[in-house]
Amino acid sequence: MNERMSERMKQRPFLALWSLAVVASVAAFVVHLGLRGRIVDLGYKLGRARAEQGRLREVKRVLSLEAASYETPQRVEMVARTLLGMTPPPPERVIPVRWVVKIQDEPSTEGAPPGEPGSAPSPPPGPAAPSGAAGSPVPGGSP
Repeated sequence: MNERMSERMKQRPFLALWSLAVVASVAAFVVHLGLRGRIVDLGYKLGRARAEQGRLREVKRVLSLEAASYETPQRVEMVARTLLGMTPPPPERVIPVRWVVKIQDEPSTEGAPPGEPGSAPSPPPGPAAPSGAAGSPVPGGSP
């Protein structure tokens, strides 16, 4: 019996080491499966994100084309006439504005008629309108 006991005592470390190796292998396999599942999940999320990115790029392209079409004079006129009910002003409401620009390089001619090169700009007739008023001859003002 002593022999059996001593044989069992020799087998115990082997059994303990073998059990530990099996448990470690199972644990490693479970971790591997968990990581593999996470990788697959992230792959699907990446695919969805790339599809969304492509869709958003297409939407951006379409919207930029649409914005560019809103800036064309034909589009502005169509919207003004249809949606806003605007019409061209009658001729009596149109005030032509002429700018006379004095060029520095040309000699100044005091007696030159208005509108000729070298003549000084003539002041507007009537009371001076504030800057930016309708019909104001001030540069940068609203026409």
